[in-house]
Parts: sequence; C-alpha cells; structure tokens
Amino acid sequence: MSQFILHKENTRGHANHGWLDAHHSFSFANYYNPERMHFGVLRVLNDDSIDGGMGFGSHPHDNMEIITIPLAGAIAHKDSMGNSAVIKNGEIQVMSAGTGVSHSEFNANADEQLNLLQIWLFPNKKNVTPRYDQQTLDVAARHNNFQQILSPNADDAGVWIHQDAWFSLGKFDEGFETEYKIKKAGNGVYAFVINGEVTINGQVLSKRDGLGIWDTDSISFKANTAGAEVLLMDVPMELN
Repeated sequence: MSQFILHKENTRGHANHGWLDAHHSFSFANYYNPERMHFGVLRVLNDDSIDGGMGFGSHPHDNMEIITIPLAGAIAHKDSMGNSAVIKNGEIQVMSAGTGVSHSEFNANADEQLNLLQIWLFPNKKNVTPRYDQQTLDVAARHNNFQQILSPNADDAGVWIHQDAWFSLGKFDEGFETEYKIKKAGNGVYAFVINGEVTINGQVLSKRDGLGIWDTDSISFKANTAGAEVLLMDVPMELN
C-alpha cells in the first residue's frame, strides 16, 4: 500500500530578507520543523527569488549533492574549484561538494528578478573529490513527457550525482495523462508543482505544492491545466 505526505504551498517555511524571498519545503536556516527534515535523501528544496545584482557571497559546503535549476533569470556562479559560469533558465547545475567546496551565487542581471530551485541530496559516498557540471536542456523534449535531467549515471541523460536519484521535468497540455515508473526499488518520488494544477495518485496539487509518495512502484499523473509544469525527484527513502 503506497504512502504519501502532502506539503501545501502555504505550509512551507518563509523568509523575506528584502533582496531574497525564500520558501523552504524542508527545514533550512531559521526555519525548523521536526516533521519536515527531509524526504528520504532529499534534504533541501528551496524556492528562492533574488533581486537584480544581489546574491550569496562565498560560503562552504561539504558532503552534499547540490542541484540548482533556474526558473527565471540567470545565476552568476564562482567556486573554489576555479569555475566561473552563468546558468540560465533552461539549464541545470550540479555540484558534488564532497571533501569541501566554497561558492558564491548572484543574480547575473541588475534589472531582472532571478527565481531558482536549489536542492540538496545526501550523497551515497562521503568525501568524494568536489566536482562541477552544468548542462543546457532540450526544453521541447519535456512537452507531455517527463524529461530526465539527472541520474546516477554519467552516460545517461542529464547531469549525474553521487546518489541513486533521478530527476525529471515535464510540461503538459490540459488533460494529458501518464504514468511514472519509479526507477529503483526502495525509492520514493517527491513531486513539486512549478506551475499549474495536476492530479497525482488522486491528490490535486496546485502551484508550488509538494507531494511525497513511497512504498509503490509507479504513480499516476494528470495535468488539469494547460502548461502545468512539474519536477519529479525519484530518491532513495533510506539514508545511507
């Protein structure tokens, strides 16, 4: 029998720092909720809106897989590995922090709002050599399809990380129905609605709602509105 947990948009943690308007699906910084520490190995799902030219100065991470998906605008990134890059909407960035890395993230534009999802996963290997990657995604390939954008395999579609996790993005026509098969036994799926309204396993979800499902091998999906956009995060439920 499948199990689920529903996180409505308005139950997320919220912090407005003026230049940064942040919503946290799981405990983060000053938002602490003992019932929302993680979903399996998914530790952080932050929905950040950052004013033009503003951002986070250099700060450290270790032993975490960090994925950044710009929803609008572009990020200027620099790190202690020597990488300097701009990541735009339609791209994905990943860092394996491993033994330790420092990075800064700023809105690359002075006159445009930046909205991004930053996601942290616990890795399945500790103290790996830090690494960086970014890819431009074929946005058209996610029309009425869950397009794989991340996996554990460097030879597979999308970026790769040190974890048995698969991420997919889809954008759907109204009324489109499909089924998503979970990639690995013991994994669950956390669905995050970027835009629109969808029904997953009978649960109606609106913009920025999250739904975690586990103890099943597939989920049913229907788009209730045109242009409904969803991120699926297929992750191990047991922490290593």
